[in-house]
Amino acid sequence: MNRNLAATYGALCYTLFLVVFLYLIGFVGGLFVPRSVDHALTASAGWAVLIDIALVTLFGLQHSVMARPAFKRWWTRVVPTPIERSTYVLVASLVLVAMFWQWRELPAVVWEVTWQPARLAVWTLFWLGWAIVLASTFMIDHFELFGLKQVFAAWRAQPSAETGFRVTLLYRVVRHPLMMGFLIAFWAAPTMTWGRLLFATAMTTYILIALQIEEHDLIAALGSRYAEYRQRVPMLIPGLRRRRTDIMVG
Repeated sequence: MNRNLAATYGALCYTLFLVVFLYLIGFVGGLFVPRSVDHALTASAGWAVLIDIALVTLFGLQHSVMARPAFKRWWTRVVPTPIERSTYVLVASLVLVAMFWQWRELPAVVWEVTWQPARLAVWTLFWLGWAIVLASTFMIDHFELFGLKQVFAAWRAQPSAETGFRVTLLYRVVRHPLMMGFLIAFWAAPTMTWGRLLFATAMTTYILIALQIEEHDLIAALGSRYAEYRQRVPMLIPGLRRRRTDIMVG
């Protein structure tokens, strides 16, 4: 594949990701964007629930299927290896754009925090969640995670060595700090509507299922190294020691 084309493609996919990620923050929080969870297309409650669940399901399927090793082995027969991750980022971004575009609002309020100090505390949690998400990507390898490292290695005509398994900073506290950050951001709502509650519940369900699949792949790939790490470090909740029966939030 043309090296300049690969580098340009990777940079464009990454730029799209940044725009979509920033829009996602506004979409969830109802900030600065024309369409959000609570200001979107309208439909009857039944259709809104079905459509919104279908959109989250599409997002979950795309993320989980395209991340699996077996899919990657097949996919790289079609897509050159240097741009495989960038293509994943591109498709994930486009699926999120579809969600922003087609989301149906359910604006009735479930709860609202009216005391201003408490409301400020919830907003602080919201922004803390997104900060954890972004910081977690840099604690592993942000540019590898989003495909830039691979395409620029190809541009330099050098092999792209994967970072591999390492435990740094928040990864010493929980195994999946990135997902912990998402959960905090999704649930930290000073005003919780039925639409936001549906979004948070559906995304939480997806995350908990996806982590089980991801951990299975990690154990298969890393063996005893990851098994020992899994026994020592909780999945999502800091300070929660793993138990044999603790499967979903370990």
